[in-house]
Formats: sequence, structure tokens, C-alpha cells
Amino acid sequence: MKATQLTVLWLLVLALAACTTPGETAVPTEAAAAPTVSFVIPTDDGLAGEEIVPPLQLLDFTLPASTGEDLSLSEITGRGKWTMLYFGYLHCPDFCPTTLAEFTRTQQILGDAAENVQLVFVSVDGERDTPELIAAYLANFNPAFIGLQGNDETLDAIAPDYGLVYERRTDTGSAAAYIVDHTTRTYLIDPQGRLRVSFSYDITPDEIARTIQAYMATGA
Repeated sequence: MKATQLTVLWLLVLALAACTTPGETAVPTEAAAAPTVSFVIPTDDGLAGEEIVPPLQLLDFTLPASTGEDLSLSEITGRGKWTMLYFGYLHCPDFCPTTLAEFTRTQQILGDAAENVQLVFVSVDGERDTPELIAAYLANFNPAFIGLQGNDETLDAIAPDYGLVYERRTDTGSAAAYIVDHTTRTYLIDPQGRLRVSFSYDITPDEIARTIQAYMATGA
């Protein structure tokens, strides 16, 4: 398959994976620019997820963190761990809590190896999601999870690396002031800060754990 065809496929997958309320369709925003990934292909050996070939060196960014300080992506990955990164928000009614709960299950499956994998939750609703609120929210799943308070300037700058789509909506009839449609994929980043695998929302914790184990076994 040609690179242009793969890029189109990548965008279609991301559009279908956007977070929406039942019966509604997400509308892509300017953040849905073509990703800087060269190729997205199924992983080898039947592993779950889409492999990024070649690995993509991600743009570094710094945001207020749930740890009470500003943290950069390079600081997190520089600790020698693999990183699972997810974009979401605290008022999300479905995808976000489910994803966090499933990654908690993934950690259980990984066993001792889970110590070498860091979950990073990046909020796409920085106006409401303060570092303190994010810390309290993540503690319901695992206090070791790190949350970052995103802002539009930073999110728009890094969006092409992830194919990130997010849009605030007030036309849903929700009790919340607004909801945020957003990409629901989770990204595996190696200790060198390179994007290696993208997981869709419907991949199970067992499948994710198996892929992480395979990549950790071969090294970065």
C-alpha cells in the first residue's frame, strides 16, 4: 500500500474513533491535520495495534502536571520507562473512564513489568481540568498515573504527531456546560520519546499487554 493511501487510512480510523455522544457524529477540526507519521501498518506477529514505521520522534511539550509541577514529555520518557499516552477529559462519560480502567487491568496482566510502563493522561479540556482535579480523578484508577492539563496552543502544536482530533460542543443537550469530542486512541511511546504503536479503543487489555511485552522484550 502506498504512503498516501496509508495516511488516508490513518485519518479515517481516527475520525471513526472520536469520542461522541450516542447517535452523534464528531466533526473534525483543524487539529485533524495529516499526521507526520510516514507509515501506519499492522504490527508483526499478530500483535494488536498499528505500528509506526519508522518510529516517530515526537515533538516535546511541557504542561502543568497532576504531580504539582510542570512536566515535559521528554522528562517523562527520559525516566527509562515506556509510556502509554491518552487524550481525554474529566467530564467524559464513557471512553475515558473505560480506557483508564482497562489500562489498570493491562498493568495487572503485565505484573512486575508494569513498573516500566507509565500511563500519561493529557486533558483536552484545560479550562475545567486543573492539575488538582486531574490528580484526584486519576487516583480512582492508579495514583501512579500522571495527568497533564492541556491547552489549545500546545494541543494544536502536537496534534499532527498523533492525528489528534478534539472539539468542544454545546449542542448536545448534555447537563454539562459542554462536552468534548476527541480521539480515543492510546499511544505507546518508547524511552527515547518515539511513537511506536497506536491502539484503537476496542483493543482489549490482554492484547495491549501482549504488544507492550513484545516491544519491551526487543528493546527500544
